[in-house]
Amino acid sequence: MRRTHILFDFFGTLVEYSPSRTEQGYRSTYALLRRLGASLPYEEFLDGWSRTSAEFDRLSDLDDHEFSMAEAGTAFLGRVLPHEPAPAEVEEFVTLYVAEWNTGVHYLPGLSGLVEELSAGHRLAVVSNTHLATLVPGHLAAMGLLESFDAVITSVEVGWRKPHPEIYATALDVLGIEASSAVFVGDTYGPDFAGPERCGMAAYLIDPHRRAAVPEERRLGSVFDLPDRLLTSAH
Repeated sequence: MRRTHILFDFFGTLVEYSPSRTEQGYRSTYALLRRLGASLPYEEFLDGWSRTSAEFDRLSDLDDHEFSMAEAGTAFLGRVLPHEPAPAEVEEFVTLYVAEWNTGVHYLPGLSGLVEELSAGHRLAVVSNTHLATLVPGHLAAMGLLESFDAVITSVEVGWRKPHPEIYATALDVLGIEASSAVFVGDTYGPDFAGPERCGMAAYLIDPHRRAAVPEERRLGSVFDLPDRLLTSAH
């Protein structure tokens, strides 16, 4: 059966990024905390936010359920502010923090050409783990590529993160296709290769250093290798 759809991971696949929660620098977020009444030093803010996020990560790792930035932000602000955080304060914190985190996201030169090439013969979608529903669509819009994708499926909206089977099932349902019609492309073995393969998709892993045990014909040096691999597999 011909694979009609390509499902992409986002971070590390369609953009380069830093997953760090501290190295980007968060002076504006820290200034907001001080205005809201927090008295902790800057380094304690970074450490405290990292620990709070890690606690949520550990809980998610138990069953792959996803948490939102609002949930983590509420928990953190509740620890550092002298009052219970209001929803508007949480939203302001999350918005400012994510804006500074985004300075570690870098767009790939030539990606628009690749998307144009692939969309000539396939329908495209993104399936991404993220704690903020607007984050990935916002980046795609900034790159001028949002309209090239039929759907953007995020873990925070589904409630489950890759490699939980529910997020792949949701993506296939939204697109109205069977798993056998889809190719999945990403840079992390469990979420982007093993998980999709278990669901019946053909997966390609960006693994230039050959760290994962995947068939060579399914290994990519970068996302830009995909057209040639798809052409080869079609013959």
